[in-house]
Amino acid sequence: MSEKYESSPSPSEVGFSLVSRRTLLAGAAAIGGAAVLAACGDDDSSSSGDTAGATETTAAAGGGGDLGEVTYGSNYSDPKDSAAIAAAVEATGLNVKINTVDHNSYQENFNTYIQQPDDVVSWFAGYRMRAFAGKGVVGDISDVWAKLTDMSEGFKNASTALDGKQYFVPFYFYPWAVHYRKSLFEEKGYEIPATWDDLLALAEKMKGDGIIPFAAANDGGWPQMGMFDMINMRTNGYDFHVSLMGGKESWTDDKVKKVFSNWSSLLDYYQPDVNGRTWQDAATALGKKEVGMYLLGTFVTSNFDPATDPEAQGIIDDIDFFAFPEIDPAYKQDAVEAPIDGFMMAKTPKNEAGAKALLEAFGGAATIDAYIGVNPAVVAANSAAKTDGYNALQKKSAELVGAAKYISQFLDRDTDPDFAAKVVGKALQDFLADPTTIDTVLATVEEQKQTYTFE
Repeated sequence: MSEKYESSPSPSEVGFSLVSRRTLLAGAAAIGGAAVLAACGDDDSSSSGDTAGATETTAAAGGGGDLGEVTYGSNYSDPKDSAAIAAAVEATGLNVKINTVDHNSYQENFNTYIQQPDDVVSWFAGYRMRAFAGKGVVGDISDVWAKLTDMSEGFKNASTALDGKQYFVPFYFYPWAVHYRKSLFEEKGYEIPATWDDLLALAEKMKGDGIIPFAAANDGGWPQMGMFDMINMRTNGYDFHVSLMGGKESWTDDKVKKVFSNWSSLLDYYQPDVNGRTWQDAATALGKKEVGMYLLGTFVTSNFDPATDPEAQGIIDDIDFFAFPEIDPAYKQDAVEAPIDGFMMAKTPKNEAGAKALLEAFGGAATIDAYIGVNPAVVAANSAAKTDGYNALQKKSAELVGAAKYISQFLDRDTDPDFAAKVVGKALQDFLADPTTIDTVLATVEEQKQTYTFE
């Protein structure tokens, strides 16, 4: 079992004094199609801080020469993501040197990296952005926001720290949902489950058909955080979930134990060795129809590259998703997990004018249009972005988020990042390795929680 937490992926009343989480992301959802995240991650300050393996790319285009070179620290290391962000940078018309670091390494070393970062850096909305704004290690870009006229108030709120200033430019979002192959469901006569009992019955039927019901990955410690979030919000409701993330509830509460009791009933339907499997390997199993369902962000489709695999486009076109089923009728399917990815500026960038110009461009429609033109696995934050080319999953993603009553960001973005990485992530790994230890595991989480100060 891997004990190392790596990458994954909304402010609320839990310590966010400007607006409630509900108001914050309801506003974002209300624009009818807006941002996606690329995966979550750890801010482990105990990491080496070394950005070994970084690669440099210069994307220069006309119009930005007067501002000189801008450096951009990118975590878009997967091939398709890397090509997409390069296209977005090219669309800015600025002279930009892209310093790409492996996604997991970038998140692991971010606490150290942000002390001497590039001019502009990739990062995430919610608690994770506010934590670094609160530490005073990223730059105020409120003047940039005065020019982002196509961004909704909800996205502005998602980019605002506790001091009322903006430190983040959203780029895209994506929901987490249960993915499946349409052709497999049609072939086997499977129906979309609306309730927990329906889900368990479907899993049992798949098992009888010789299909592993659930793709299961947790290498790096983050993918199964999504399963915890969804079961908790369906079992105990959104308000309890955000209160728990904010340190206001006990992890030994019977409500939390109920989450793990429900979760335990799914484990017999998981792929074995969940802690040792990458999300990509699990996605490949979905593509091969070796598994029936996969709870993950819609970035799951980026695992399949038509440029290198002649079967990839057929798989992508065959993937659909459904909202995580209802567990308690009191909470229905009201909550959706939909993280937001974007960019921040260094506290003291070497090229401040260039950095702000790049951030303004990243907040514009042309850059996200260019990104989506290469990697159509996300939904744009900018309301003026092109939607006529959205594929079925993008349109459905916008509808799912737009219809949600509550939107969460993801466990490691909704609580103290260090607590998520070192305490909760480790606890979930231990539970998955041996579900019978859950009482001890939760007692340990509650004990360690006392050493953290939450917003």
